[in-house]
Amino acid sequence: MLDRLLQIDTELLIFLNNLGSEQWDGFWLALTNQFHWSPLFALLLFLIFKKFGWKNGGLILLFLVVLITFSDQFTNFIKNTFERLRPCNTEGVLQQIREFNYKPTSYSFYSGHAASSTTFSFFVILLLKKHYKYIGFLVIFPLLFGYSRIYLGVHYPVDILAGYLAGLFFGYLFYVLQKKLRLTSRFR
Repeated sequence: MLDRLLQIDTELLIFLNNLGSEQWDGFWLALTNQFHWSPLFALLLFLIFKKFGWKNGGLILLFLVVLITFSDQFTNFIKNTFERLRPCNTEGVLQQIREFNYKPTSYSFYSGHAASSTTFSFFVILLLKKHYKYIGFLVIFPLLFGYSRIYLGVHYPVDILAGYLAGLFFGYLFYVLQKKLRLTSRFR
């Protein structure tokens, strides 16, 4: 059963990866770089500080830093536990996917890009949904960020899906924790 699931995962990766074309390669390479999302992060921080003020905004920013650090370190723990090779580093798969000069060497399962972007986005959506009508569109960020990893052949679809699920869990968990802390602290 597990072997069949992994085979389907590989076949789906090969199919999705081969949908790409050279004219879009630069776009997806840029999209997978966290630095290029800085304007979005700056806008979201502005909205947080605008709504919650400096004290609560600072506490929320601290939570975001801890949340991303925790998500990243937990992802590394899972990757080092499962030790699944990335598609771009796996014989038999690498010959069937498009090649890029971008080959991370860490393990594949699960995607840190998918997990951290979903953790961040879900936390911010929960935090701001009552205050900003269109904040739900933030889900586009992890969807594009995650797909960029398949496009570049550095993650399997199951890696991305598992990263999304972990991100939803941790985003919600940290949202509840920060809410309880803000309600029980002087930062009201």
